[in-house]
Amino acid sequence: MLTSPVLSADRPETRLATRLSFAVAGFGMACWAPLVPFVKARLGVDDGVLGLLLLCIGIGSIVAMMITGLVIARYGTRACILFGGFGLTFLLPVLTQISDVMVMGVALAVFGAVVGTLDVAMNVHAVEVDRAAPRPLLSGFHALYSVGGFAGAAMMTVLLSLHPDVLMAVLIGAALMLAAMTLTAPRLLRGGQAGDGPLFVRPRGVVLVLAGITTAMFLTEGAMLDWSALLVTGAGLMAAEQGGVGYMLFSIAMTAGRFAGDRITARVGDRAVMVWGGAITLAGLAVLLLAPQAWVALSGFLLIGLGASNIVPVLFRLAGAQTVMPPALAVAAVSTAGYAGILAGPAAIGFVADSVGLKQAFWLLAALVCTVPLAAPLVTARRR
Repeated sequence: MLTSPVLSADRPETRLATRLSFAVAGFGMACWAPLVPFVKARLGVDDGVLGLLLLCIGIGSIVAMMITGLVIARYGTRACILFGGFGLTFLLPVLTQISDVMVMGVALAVFGAVVGTLDVAMNVHAVEVDRAAPRPLLSGFHALYSVGGFAGAAMMTVLLSLHPDVLMAVLIGAALMLAAMTLTAPRLLRGGQAGDGPLFVRPRGVVLVLAGITTAMFLTEGAMLDWSALLVTGAGLMAAEQGGVGYMLFSIAMTAGRFAGDRITARVGDRAVMVWGGAITLAGLAVLLLAPQAWVALSGFLLIGLGASNIVPVLFRLAGAQTVMPPALAVAAVSTAGYAGILAGPAAIGFVADSVGLKQAFWLLAALVCTVPLAAPLVTARRR
């Protein structure tokens, strides 16, 4: 009796589907960011109410991330990626048309849920493809998220500048995402991580360590986005109009680092990427905080972006390789911890800065980054 051969998870079509999933996630979130002022004006709310509405996105994302790991552990990644990708596509235009505050809160929670679902599912799918490949792929997948984000922000900025019809601009972006998801759907792994294992396993052991490190790294990214401009302008290194240059350089360096990251990881290994990546990130933070001139501070931004670029992809790979709990649940736990770092981290830095100063808060951030090279021997000691 002939049996059909088992197809590898690493095939050109599965790699394409993974890249498109990451690009859609970055593109969709970047399309949402320029819409916030228009949503605020349509609803007629103040900054306080707007902040509560935006919090609904985070709440929806975290809840969905915890549930998505359970769903993937039973049914696989494909359905979750399609739900997240198509949900993001169809919800963006809807958000521009809502005029009721309560309805908007519910819609943003659902929006956060589809974003969280897509985030976890695409990372689990990426880990599955990466594990079957002869060389690392995760950094390149994550680079496509950055490319999608840049493309979405640039497109929406141009469209809204040329023609202030918000719905039309969003529909153009949604059409591009719809096309990408249509290409993605038939190329996704069928089954993926699906199995008959437990639906819930409490994170423990190395997974907790990986989740903690991921939180620290995402907190660093969030701090660079929300606080770095204030750091350099407050120190008198740059004018307020130029404060965003540092984050731009950080983003460029991170994207470039991730495009080169798979080749680097294949050459030196996960442990070396964590050790040297953490060390370069720390060096960048020190240069930024001790910089006497603007050009020195800007070089610190470049170092932070390069150093941090490949740490998170390695952490996801390690979460998928550990043996203390099902890989899908481990990746979901790490994703949730990272998102919590981005969600709560900038606010926590604000509270610390209010007490001891922003520069001291960034030094505490550097202390958290120290956990990356210190924990590298532990989390890379055992690979499945």
